[in-house]
Amino acid sequence: SESRTAVLLEPFVHQVGGHMSMMKYDEHTVCKPLVLQELSFYESLPLAMRQFTPQYKGIVSVHLKKDSLGNLTLLASPSLQTESCGRLDNAIGDSSVTIWHKCNWAASTSTGSEHTRVKWSHTQLTKTFKDSCPGKMLLRTDLQYRADSLLEDANRNQPERNSHNPWGLHCHRQHLNRMSSKHNENKLHQFLLLENVVSKYNYPCILDLKMGTRQHGDDASEEKKARHIKKCEQSTSASLGVRICGMQVYQADTGHFLCKDKYYGRKLSPEGFRQTLRQFLCNGNHLRTDLLEPIVLRLKALLSVIRKQSSYRFYSSSLLIIYDGQEHKENTAPLDNHLHFQKTNCTTPHGTNHSRVDVRMIDFAHTTFKGSKCNHTTHDGPDHGYIFGLENLIKILQNISEGK
Repeated sequence: SESRTAVLLEPFVHQVGGHMSMMKYDEHTVCKPLVLQELSFYESLPLAMRQFTPQYKGIVSVHLKKDSLGNLTLLASPSLQTESCGRLDNAIGDSSVTIWHKCNWAASTSTGSEHTRVKWSHTQLTKTFKDSCPGKMLLRTDLQYRADSLLEDANRNQPERNSHNPWGLHCHRQHLNRMSSKHNENKLHQFLLLENVVSKYNYPCILDLKMGTRQHGDDASEEKKARHIKKCEQSTSASLGVRICGMQVYQADTGHFLCKDKYYGRKLSPEGFRQTLRQFLCNGNHLRTDLLEPIVLRLKALLSVIRKQSSYRFYSSSLLIIYDGQEHKENTAPLDNHLHFQKTNCTTPHGTNHSRVDVRMIDFAHTTFKGSKCNHTTHDGPDHGYIFGLENLIKILQNISEGK
């Protein structure tokens, strides 16, 4: 029954970009509103691309819930068919107890647990996950009390250092308001369940890059097409094939995250883009030069895969670059800025640990490819706009490593 399986969805505190709200389902899983074109992509994902995308875990039904005080929450009602095999088993051993287990434990040990669960406050949820991710606690601390704070001051200046990332909360509030104004509480919405690609990091540093020289999908209206073309022309999307869509970087000197959003990214010149990329690799004390080689190697591996994907167009998709703001002991000493890359091999060399960085493609609502259930246009060859952006990104990172 619903009372025993409902999962209270929370805002995903590490969402740095996009306009659609990303929700946290459990420690290892996030969910987002289902778009058929994105579902079609995940269901027919080429094997070579799977290491560069979140794992697709299924579909879940979600409905809106309003309490006596008018507070809105989202509840997921999973079925056995949507669960990824072993996900719950793997989660049991974590330092945190997933909300799934917490709910079912409460349901089996107390009376009226359905009402107890629905009325859990953000403060109580915070305590539930207290030990799982220090960076998440840092971002989550003021969630309840700063939910209505403005993202900008009167002069349209954004606060740079935050105890929480304001963008995810901004998207979450907009999404709840849209749902409540358009639909009643009984309406079931379908959400995609996807791997939480930052769950293994204590202080996730995330760069969200909008890739390619074109952002509008084949199905875009003339008005939307013109709007997106203008955004590309006025940003680094046209000149570099990539623009910054959001960022959070843990600053070891202050203990806060430095956060930037898509409006900041749109205003950057090519030189401003380079400086911000460098800032993404700076922890407030020094440049994380130890990360440059593994990031470049992973980007080169992705580039090799994208070049082979004929007919694919990743319009409006993003690329995440992720690393842990908590340095490993062997990386805390100052390092030489001049790194020498292996030019002949794009794979990770044996005997080195490059798992501390990750590169993932996300957001495929406008991705088209031959054979897509939603596709009306078939393109030839690989996505040259995406390739152009990747090549420039690699070049800029290599220049940073050489001190340029």
